[in-house]
Amino acid sequence: MRVCLASTSPARLMLLRQFGIRPLTLAPNVDEEAVVAAVEAAESRTLAPEEHVLLLARRKAADVAARLVDDIADFDGIVIGGDSMFELDGAILGKPYTPENATERWHAMRGRTGVLHSGHAVVRIEPGQPPREVHAVAAASVSFVADVTDAEIEAYVASGEPLHVAGAFTVDSLGGAFIDRVDGDPSTVVGMSVSTLRRLVRELGVEWTALWNTTDPSLGSALEAPTE
Repeated sequence: MRVCLASTSPARLMLLRQFGIRPLTLAPNVDEEAVVAAVEAAESRTLAPEEHVLLLARRKAADVAARLVDDIADFDGIVIGGDSMFELDGAILGKPYTPENATERWHAMRGRTGVLHSGHAVVRIEPGQPPREVHAVAAASVSFVADVTDAEIEAYVASGEPLHVAGAFTVDSLGGAFIDRVDGDPSTVVGMSVSTLRRLVRELGVEWTALWNTTDPSLGSALEAPTE
């Protein structure tokens, strides 16, 4: 059973590997801001966090699945797409990108609890059959320690870790020391809820254990542009 992760997120890749899956990775060609803006304009409303992450997870999985169908006629497996965002007091906190934004976020999150929303989409591809897709959203609440000092925040931001992750924190690396409690599937906070993925995979008629130790190096080379 082939497995392709429609993401180049190191955290998502590491997570699947920890749970026995060695997926191939392909970056989806999805302009996330444009996709969300188009849907919100068409519906004249702001998407709720769970709608936002699910929309992007589905678009990412669909894009990669379509490329696999076009480029590899005998592909037999699944494509996994995901997206995450952190919500604090109704405000969406995406990737901060700059040290200033990350520092401001941590001052606001100190001693408080927010919710990490994670969208999941799984597409089953079988030769000669139309792709089938299932999807779901998982959420986990994250409580931050109240006594994290300004110096600790400064050092954490200086590490660069929080700049390119949703909510400006990780639970499985340096940021984990400043998290007091996680309510929900802990893997949700890393990037994907593995228990949710298992349920979705089974809905498509695939046993989760069939994905363990799956790898297919030939797939990556088949999709690479030829070099001269």
